[in-house]
Amino acid sequence: MSVPLLGAAEIRDLAERLDLQPTKKLGQNFVVDGNTVRRIVRAAGVAEGEHVLEVGPGLGSLTLGLLDAGARVTAVEIDARLAAQLPQTVAALDASAASRLEVVEADALRVEGLPAVTRLVANLPYNVSVPVLLHLLATVPSLEGALVMVQAEVGERIAAPPGSKVYGSPSAKAAWYGRWSLAGRISRQVFWPVPNVDSVLVRFERTEPAGPSSARAAVFALIDAAFQQRRKMLRQSLSALLGGSAAATAALEAAGVPATARGEELGIADFVRIARTVRG
Repeated sequence: MSVPLLGAAEIRDLAERLDLQPTKKLGQNFVVDGNTVRRIVRAAGVAEGEHVLEVGPGLGSLTLGLLDAGARVTAVEIDARLAAQLPQTVAALDASAASRLEVVEADALRVEGLPAVTRLVANLPYNVSVPVLLHLLATVPSLEGALVMVQAEVGERIAAPPGSKVYGSPSAKAAWYGRWSLAGRISRQVFWPVPNVDSVLVRFERTEPAGPSSARAAVFALIDAAFQQRRKMLRQSLSALLGGSAAATAALEAAGVPATARGEELGIADFVRIARTVRG
């Protein structure tokens, strides 16, 4: 497709023109390295003609890479200045690519009614990456896969298996929707401004959900309770939610889960079985 990409000089020029100072509040760290953009698009496996969702496109580095791969892109941007500028940037570099871009000015934590996109590819804002992922997976059922760049600590937690030191509530909730794996590290130096944390790529493949959608809220409530005080045994950590230690013990035993186990030992299927016993 040969859509031009943005470099460091172009990114800074755009920011100056918009009088934009990247803010921590919005998690604005812009990718300024074209090779990194190409690497992300390749790793995501974006196919020509595929409808891709991007969250937080910023000044358009990754957007242009996705368009260069021949994708249609729906980009969700919370910053009104950036949302207005992005179509202009794309049109100035490649008018034909502009027809394949739709920009939605919205908060990705609350956005609804998105089109039937099949893949999420994004440099997610560090401070809201997990809530954004869970919201999109719950509200955009057409998503078949994703490749997202997030803070290394967050990415490792999302992809962690049961029993891992970093396995927690985000890991278990994410597993409801499918398989997660780490897909590489990203240097701090490819961003402007340079963040004070490392970044990783995380890959997602949707599978059949771990349980019926009607049970998801109950399962997630169990997960939250289990990890609220992760050192406690489940008969203690779930007691407030399930009506006491005895009731929690009975529910766990009926689900085939030791009452003395801790949340970090349970996979999503275990939480689903516990919810099933509680719901009857």
